[in-house]
Amino acid sequence: MSLPVVLEGRLSLPLVCAPLFIISNPDLVIAQCKAGVVGSFPALNARPAPVLEEWLDRITTELAEHNAKHPDRPAAPFAVNQIVHKSNDRLEHDLEVCAKYKVPITITSLGAREDVNRSVHSYGGIVLHDVIDNNFAKKAVEKGADGLIAVAAGAGGHAGTLSPFALIHEIREWFDGPLLLSGAIGSGNAILAAQAAGADLAYVGSAFIATTEANANEGYKRMITESSASEIIYSNLFTGVHGNYLRQSIVNAGLDPDALPVSDPSKMNFGTGGNTKAKAWRDIWGAGQGIGAIKRVVPAAELVERFAEEYDAARKRVSLAPLATAGKDKTTANA
Repeated sequence: MSLPVVLEGRLSLPLVCAPLFIISNPDLVIAQCKAGVVGSFPALNARPAPVLEEWLDRITTELAEHNAKHPDRPAAPFAVNQIVHKSNDRLEHDLEVCAKYKVPITITSLGAREDVNRSVHSYGGIVLHDVIDNNFAKKAVEKGADGLIAVAAGAGGHAGTLSPFALIHEIREWFDGPLLLSGAIGSGNAILAAQAAGADLAYVGSAFIATTEANANEGYKRMITESSASEIIYSNLFTGVHGNYLRQSIVNAGLDPDALPVSDPSKMNFGTGGNTKAKAWRDIWGAGQGIGAIKRVVPAAELVERFAEEYDAARKRVSLAPLATAGKDKTTANA
């Protein structure tokens, strides 16, 4: 297992912040990177298309200024998410703009393409591709992805159904490159658990919805802090791809979360609402099962600080915990 060179010595915590559709913006990305974790945003969040260059100019400029002022604790690099599905008619334009700014990390979703990987590699960037099973993982690496994001059960938004332990194990049987784990990670303890399971880094999204910098409806942020894992609904109705959503947001849209019809997966729409008037991400709010650990809306830096404190405490707790042995005193064992 190994980290990409671009991340060596640049992280305060083994964490990559997932790109959040509509929600991730330059304010959030810059705050995440300055806090020492990888910040990211979907290229499609910058609308219309020319806005992408404005965002990249601001992010690269502000992070460079931070690094000049704080050479002892430089910001973490940032990432841009590219939807490589054929429905994305902006992909070529967005790749060209990202190449101009030499975006260090590209996260690809909904398809693995050799031409996209070549474009990123042409200027020295790396590609992390998200996958929901081992077969997709192998195809992504065959097509040139540098690293993988294992999207396990419980992840926010478009998510898989496999246990993180099973998915990580199967991928690690053949892949020794950078591996990230996504799925119900909402605390520093869970970040450590991701590493213990075999991942290099944790991949966290839902927790950052409830931050002051996030471009999310205040009701959305509040619902994140008031909900738990049992209030997450898994459905493909809203985009054609299965994803996890907040139950109450479905109710608020006038739908029955316990009787949602199944959508035709061949007609992916990424937010048009399918046969409903409610739109995914705008009206139907995505979230993962780890939200039970999120209790307050806080600045991104404060959230990262909490994660770091929990992570360090968990490491100490594990290192100090005695191993269970078969030689325990029988009197104690039977007490």
